[in-house]
Amino acid sequence: QVQLVESGGGLVQAGGSLRLSCVASGSTFSIDGIGWYRQAPGKQRDLVAAINSGGRTNYADSVKGRFTIVRDNAKNTVYLQMNSLKPDDTAVYYCQMDLSLRGNIYSYWGQGTQVTVSS
Repeated sequence: QVQLVESGGGLVQAGGSLRLSCVASGSTFSIDGIGWYRQAPGKQRDLVAAINSGGRTNYADSVKGRFTIVRDNAKNTVYLQMNSLKPDDTAVYYCQMDLSLRGNIYSYWGQGTQVTVSS
């Protein structure tokens, strides 16, 4: 059973930084694309940052220049470094991975980690 476990959320003042981590475990797989999403109360879940198997990254306009997504394939881990945080960044952050298992690709989600930015 594959699991994605996130960590690193918390409460931070505006202008501060946090680093989120997401580790995949539980089976033999390879990781294809990875994304970090966020969902604020009453809003839809939106893509924040993504990285493909070749290392190409994509960011939402609202976080460009402030957030960085990095993957460590050897550790089955993805990180989201968040700098210059703003109150509008407050949300539950989810990691999502496309995992190749037994010749098929499956999408997995983490449980979410709360990020709260105070003004």
